[in-house]
Amino acid sequence: MKKLRVLQQLTEAGVVAVLRADSAEEVAEMARRAIKGGIKAIEITMTVPFALRAIEQLSKEYSSDVSPDADNYAIIGVGTVLDPETARAAILAGAEYVVAPSLSADTIKMCNRYAIPVMPGTMTIQEIQTALELGVDVVKLFPGNLYSPSVIPSIKGPLPQANIMPTGGVSLDNLKDWIKAGAVAVGIGSDLTKEAVKTGDFSIIEQKAAAYIAAYRDAKGV
Repeated sequence: MKKLRVLQQLTEAGVVAVLRADSAEEVAEMARRAIKGGIKAIEITMTVPFALRAIEQLSKEYSSDVSPDADNYAIIGVGTVLDPETARAAILAGAEYVVAPSLSADTIKMCNRYAIPVMPGTMTIQEIQTALELGVDVVKLFPGNLYSPSVIPSIKGPLPQANIMPTGGVSLDNLKDWIKAGAVAVGIGSDLTKEAVKTGDFSIIEQKAAAYIAAYRDAKGV
């Protein structure tokens, strides 16, 4: 049942912060700022040095088992997972969902074994169909900047059951278009953090997160 709950929480959150940094400490601080700004779904990528350390620390600070209105509510996941071994290590560190840049059957099977939501990166109808056949509930459309939002209704023509989360290229300017086109959620990467990294002012992440949540709510009409 936890898998279903986490999937529901992710889709209700609507915006996933995809965080990359030069250290575990830096990415953890980015996550805290994003959460404070209102983004409750956090993806710590495995490109971060000692990423598992950050996932473990954030999993101690935040929980998906508390009220969504609680200050310590957040869903901590892992991204850029290339193989089942990495997925299992992240799950043991506390990751509640797994995101991958590509379609790996072995990684999906590993996550299914432990009832952990997994969102593999896909680019084609064939990959999306394969992901569905492997039991994937949400597919990541990646890189999203290679497409326009109109690709989602095109995909849903033959595969109306596919739940699609575009990642890469989603911005404040086009978020509404992606949601209106049928995206179940969106992943936000460097646009959320690049200015903060450049200036050293991490409060910018909090402000950007709030802007993304406002844009998402406007797109959903809530």
